[in-house]
Amino acid sequence: MATSGIARPAPNAWWVGVVCGLATFVDTGITTGIPIALVLFQALKPDTPGLSPSDVGLLTGALTAGVAIGSLLGGRLGDRWGRRAVFLVTMALTAVGAAIPLVGMALPMLLIGVSLIGIGVGADLPVALATISEAANDRNRGKILVFSSLLGGFGILLAVLLAINFGAAGPTGGLVIFGTFAAVALGVLLLRLTIPESAVWLAAREERRAGIHTVRAERARLRDFARITYRRPFFTLIGYYTLAAMAASVAGSFGTFVAVNVIGASVAEYNAWTTLAMPAAIVGAIWFMAVVDTKRRMSYYVAGAIGVIAANLLPVIVGFSLPSLIISTVATVFFGAFCTETIMKVWTQESFPTMLRGTAQGVVYAVSRFATAALNVVTPALVILNPSALYIGVAVLAAAGFFVGWLGFRRNTRNEFDLESGLVSTEATAVSEGDRS
Repeated sequence: MATSGIARPAPNAWWVGVVCGLATFVDTGITTGIPIALVLFQALKPDTPGLSPSDVGLLTGALTAGVAIGSLLGGRLGDRWGRRAVFLVTMALTAVGAAIPLVGMALPMLLIGVSLIGIGVGADLPVALATISEAANDRNRGKILVFSSLLGGFGILLAVLLAINFGAAGPTGGLVIFGTFAAVALGVLLLRLTIPESAVWLAAREERRAGIHTVRAERARLRDFARITYRRPFFTLIGYYTLAAMAASVAGSFGTFVAVNVIGASVAEYNAWTTLAMPAAIVGAIWFMAVVDTKRRMSYYVAGAIGVIAANLLPVIVGFSLPSLIISTVATVFFGAFCTETIMKVWTQESFPTMLRGTAQGVVYAVSRFATAALNVVTPALVILNPSALYIGVAVLAAAGFFVGWLGFRRNTRNEFDLESGLVSTEATAVSEGDRS
């Protein structure tokens, strides 16, 4: 069976990986850059114009909550209505949200802007990742997904470079950060126009319409997550990644806040040193790309988990200072390449069939971001109250999350793409035999 959509020439998997992987670039850049911009909007002294620490927490929480809401919407809509339409609309929404603060910097305007950014970014990620995984094959799928996470490192680098160059400009520097990401989102939107709809999704849709009984066509309802085949990875991924993401959010979203309010460093000074995280991210990602499609991935996961936990405890053990905070950040980025979002993406894409893949990815992101948003709202107050206790708590959260992931996937060998490939081959064989007869 063929349709006009399925018959189109398949795009190069690596090109799809780059263009759709820019979703991670935008996500990490925005979730790193916007909190920096909010610090630049912060009032320098009490009773002066600007944001209070509570306002910073509220806006950071709204950004994260927006990502959670968007993940739920985007993942499900991408499974029901197609990948392409969703990832075009969501990137446009991100661009609009990032441009709103350029119109007005009052708290309500900032709240609307960061919420729209969060919804756009959150809805984009599940469909972008599904598009990547469905354009790839078993030999390069893990590598391309890890590469998409590496693009996220460049998003962080862009945010850091903006902080270095405009960190002394106060609110104007914050507006530059928002404006830059509005332009980036618009550029990514234009690149997305070159990506066709996923051929795998089109095939599943046509099978459903024709009443052909395949896993990828029939497993499309939310209650299918209760099936024993999908229940274990579904709840494992939610538990593991929620705890790991909450732990990562403190360093990722509040590193600048900690540096300014606990250590007394400037925005530019701290972010200049964090550029060291970029080579660490590149080395970690390239290293993991070499092993992610092999049986050694779990060994590297365990090693990375131990490294992340130790990195979060470092400032507590040796004291909060600029060197300890920088070392902790760099080490977290390097070891996190083996055990955080990168491997989560691979496990999620492998564990679910076509019509549930985006939904599962969206739910995993959504639950983790809702929990992270709740933590983000109170993180500034916790930093001021007792930063050591906060970082100990972060290490405990990370340890619990990594343990859940290890329990759920240490013996996992199921790959839904292998099953779907088998169905395609079986279907093609049946058609061929029918033609001969």
